[in-house]
Amino acid sequence: MQTLLLNSDDVHENANMADLIPAVEEAFAAFERGDAQMPPKSYIDLPQYNGDFRSMPAYMDAGDWDAAGIKWVNVHTDNDEHDLPTVMGTMVYSSPETAFPLAIMDGTELTMKRTGAAAAVATDHLAVEDATSMGIVGAGVQSYTQLEAISTVRDIEEVVVSDLDEERVANFIDAFEDRFDVRAGSIAEAAGCDVLSTVTPVESPVVPRDAVGDHTHINAMGADAEGKHELADEVLLDAKLVIDDHAQTTHSGEINVPYNEGVLSDDDIYGAIGEIVVGDRPGRTDDDGITVFDSTGLAIQDVAAAHVVYEHADENDNGYPFDLLGLATEAER
Repeated sequence: MQTLLLNSDDVHENANMADLIPAVEEAFAAFERGDAQMPPKSYIDLPQYNGDFRSMPAYMDAGDWDAAGIKWVNVHTDNDEHDLPTVMGTMVYSSPETAFPLAIMDGTELTMKRTGAAAAVATDHLAVEDATSMGIVGAGVQSYTQLEAISTVRDIEEVVVSDLDEERVANFIDAFEDRFDVRAGSIAEAAGCDVLSTVTPVESPVVPRDAVGDHTHINAMGADAEGKHELADEVLLDAKLVIDDHAQTTHSGEINVPYNEGVLSDDDIYGAIGEIVVGDRPGRTDDDGITVFDSTGLAIQDVAAAHVVYEHADENDNGYPFDLLGLATEAER
């Protein structure tokens, strides 16, 4: 047997949103049903390098298929000085039956794709059905897959992007102007759209309550570590608030700051996205105003996405097969 090595281009080519979104939705469902194992994300903090490592293992049983893997990912905020991305990752995708490493793939592209897919799952359940406008706060790499994924579940026509970096805004507009009516705008303009995705690393909220539309659905995607906080507390308190995992969101998600300060409590949390996916709680109703999805990113999402990528790459003969364990037959070599 051989292990398939998949670089970022291979992951991109084989992570089609039409397949990825239902796989991530199934991951949320498996987690809610108890058909998944996902130990808490562990951190290695490296303040001397202004960064950290995160270890994210998981197993999930989707019924027709099961999958296991682990992602090793970092966030090093000074990496631009080294001509490297701030976030990088490596995914090891293994056979649950034998533990054989089926693939080693770029986890950076995988993370971007599955994060977009998670936002799309939440948007599909929580945004108004006729949503046509989308705001994006933060024009970094995650913003691209937010629009790519969400436009799969809603007929997005108008896009407003806001970022302090004008070059990043220009690059984003160039990438999508042939497909959408996309323009630069203020945070207030972005927050007034039908759907808003926030993908910034800020620790002081940048989206005020009075900027948010009466029926806006917000995907709060930027907070992934303790102290990060994008939305004003009043937004969270006034919204139907949906989380991905209680332990992670209260430690490092959008709600971590107000929750640990006692501003927000469990009574203010409507439920988990998995509860909505399996039908235990309703998603958007006619009585809902603002909805918020607090996404920290779960290892089961990575495993589900890796399953999709591996299956398609194997079918399409993409990637580089190599004999990692020295077990390949002469014919395979």
